[in-house]
Amino acid sequence: MAFLDPSKPIATCIASDCVDCPVSKEVHCHFRPKELAYFLLICFPGFIVGGAGILAYGVWFLAFWIAIVIGFFGFLEIRVMCSHCPHYAENGTTIGCWANHGSPKLWKYRPGPMSLIEKMIFFGGLIVVWGYPLPFFWIGKQWFLLALYFLTNAAFFATLKLFLCSQCMNFACPLNSVGQATRDKFFQRNPSIAEHWGKHERSANHKD
Repeated sequence: MAFLDPSKPIATCIASDCVDCPVSKEVHCHFRPKELAYFLLICFPGFIVGGAGILAYGVWFLAFWIAIVIGFFGFLEIRVMCSHCPHYAENGTTIGCWANHGSPKLWKYRPGPMSLIEKMIFFGGLIVVWGYPLPFFWIGKQWFLLALYFLTNAAFFATLKLFLCSQCMNFACPLNSVGQATRDKFFQRNPSIAEHWGKHERSANHKD
């Protein structure tokens, strides 16, 4: 799938062009192949190490883990987290972002925050995906691979939070770390998204 034209505003933006956009340097509205390559470069080492530890016990254990990874990131995560992202509002049947490039859009677009249940499913999925290899390391006493697994994944999440989550326009994601001032500027150019977040905030305030 091709990436969005960086000179044209995203589907939810009301601006006529991206010239002098106040958030262009703070939020990634458009994704490029180099960002996809960067993401794959930082996440693959952990999966390679995990796969090596699992493969020592048989290819079927590895195949099951691969199925879990594909099922979560390619389908379930799309429903509970990615469907809240403004990028999901773009035309097309697949996602073109740096993290889930090419995943099918099987669910409807859900602007606004994630629900508590969605967050629980999201974090639960992450625990299953990254926790699955641990028993294989422990039982097989593969201490070097275990240490390398923790190291590569710690580096992945640290880099993710520092350089990618800090500029991601999916404010619904629990890992998102874009500041409120930047979010407000983004909302000004994307009022349809701001409306859904406003409705959520008013509802939360009413319950309090």
